[in-house]
Amino acid sequence: MSFRYDFVPTPFGHALAVFSDTGIVGFDLSEAEDPNVPWLLESFIRRLGATIDHDAGAADALAHLLAAYFEGEPIRFDEHLSFDWRLIDGFARAALESVCEIPWGETMSYGEVAIVAGSPGAARAVGTACRLTPFSVIVPVHRVIRSDGTPGHYGAHPERKRFLLDLEREAGSRS
Repeated sequence: MSFRYDFVPTPFGHALAVFSDTGIVGFDLSEAEDPNVPWLLESFIRRLGATIDHDAGAADALAHLLAAYFEGEPIRFDEHLSFDWRLIDGFARAALESVCEIPWGETMSYGEVAIVAGSPGAARAVGTACRLTPFSVIVPVHRVIRSDGTPGHYGAHPERKRFLLDLEREAGSRS
């Protein structure tokens, strides 16, 4: 199995996209100004137990999808990309696969996702899966909110979650 990476521009800065021979393994929004941050790659290298080669252009299709998404087009990434789920399994994977089913512009609570994923009462585990997802944005964990209707956090960036929710709400109201 070979792994490759490329960077994709987003409104939040450059994101690292890692691919295997079977699909996308991870999409990580960098917090750094320089997209060539060694710790991002080192984290994936450690988790994959393999080297990852730079492949300029590997993320071109993803970049086009993201550009359309950020322009307000209701993109469902799992319909356009093959996901390689090797970095997540068990209930966390079931939770994230359930999150992929949340329609554009809609939300579900952590508890509702737990029910759909087959483990009622596992709302905290859904929160952990969302926080640790290797697929930021392309698995729409931003659509998972607290039971009281408030957005909650998005890693250390609740403003990003609000941005994504507002983007989808505003684009939906234009159509």
